[in-house]
Parts: sequence; C-alpha cells; structure tokens
Amino acid sequence: MSFQQSKYQVIRNAISYELANFCFNYFLLKRDAVRFMYENNIIAENAMHGTWTDQQVPGSYSIYGDHVMETLLMKVLPVMKEQSGLDLIPTYAYARVYEHNAILKRHKDRPSCEISTTVNLGGDPWPIFIDPTGSNNVIDEYKNIHKPNAPKGVQVDLNPGDMILYSGCEIEHWREPFQGNICGQVFLHYNHRNGQFGEKNKYDGRPLLGIQKLRYNQ
Repeated sequence: MSFQQSKYQVIRNAISYELANFCFNYFLLKRDAVRFMYENNIIAENAMHGTWTDQQVPGSYSIYGDHVMETLLMKVLPVMKEQSGLDLIPTYAYARVYEHNAILKRHKDRPSCEISTTVNLGGDPWPIFIDPTGSNNVIDEYKNIHKPNAPKGVQVDLNPGDMILYSGCEIEHWREPFQGNICGQVFLHYNHRNGQFGEKNKYDGRPLLGIQKLRYNQ
C-alpha cells in the first residue's frame, strides 16, 4: 500500500546508524551544556538554546530549528519525496530528548507539519502509535482526554536511523508512557508544494532554516 493510501509508511535505515548516533550524542552534549549554562547564569534562557518548558511534553529537553537537525531536514528531503510521491517543501525540525515516564499525547499536527517524519536517533526503544483511520478522537490533547473507545492504533517500533513518514495533519499519533531511561527523536516537517498550504509555509514562515521564528511571524 502506498503512503498516499495508508497515510503512513515506515522507512528502515533512512539514515545510517553512524549519522543517527552522531546526532544523538550531539544532542545529549548540547542538552547538558545548556542546562549547565542556564543553572549557572552563564546565559539567559532562550529558545535558541533549547527549553524544558514545551507544553506538549513538559520536562523534556527540546529545541526548534537546531542547525544540525535542520541540516538533517534537508538531507532526508529526497527520501521523503521518493517515499511520499509528493513534491515537498521543508518547514522545520524539532528535536526532543525524552526521559522516563514521558508521554507524547494523542494529537494531530498544525499545518506546517502536513507531511512529517520522526527519526529515532538513539537511546532506549519507545514505540510510536499511529491511527490510520483519520478519525478525530482528541478532546483535550494537553489533559490527554479523548473519546471513549478511540482506536488503539498501530504500534511502530523504530531502531536508530529508522523513521516513520506520516500525514501529521490527518492522522492522530502518540506515544504511551516511556518505560526506558532516555530516547532521542527528531521530527522533520514538510508541506506538499501543490497542497493546501503550499509555498506559504516554506521554512515555517522564516526567511531561512536554522533560526527561530521572528516576532512578526509568531
């Protein structure tokens, strides 16, 4: 079944283990360095260095528009185009380091995440669940409340370097409470050039990749 029929597709070894491992260790180093600098008042807290205050997964270190992750966004673009069968425009990269008991609540994505992938960078295994029915079950994402008898979804297990391509605005996706210690994931987001959102969301409204959203775009 094609991506356009199923709305999701697993891609094994989308990037090499070596590249995934490099990105994972880079991200852990960055997290620890940023935490030290925040705690010792070396730099003020700001989104350019990452945050622990993401509402979707509170307490997990995350960063929007990291230079390495947005380089990866461009590197896998040919794979995304080939596997989706669509002409894609990059929007943004968003990476998280999840820790024990983290939950990624059931949700659909905003328009800049029309065609998305999550890439396993490393750490302990943690499956993602996809509901390919396209149904709307979420009542309150942040309180993790959804309709009774919501579809249980399809469990997808990824190894470092594997990714799942999915239609983020059309199908709900989530992760159950994390039983491991640490897991690094990067979300790479794209829009369909000839789709509903097209060119207007290029780079998520930024003039180029690798920077935060400017005030007039927020």
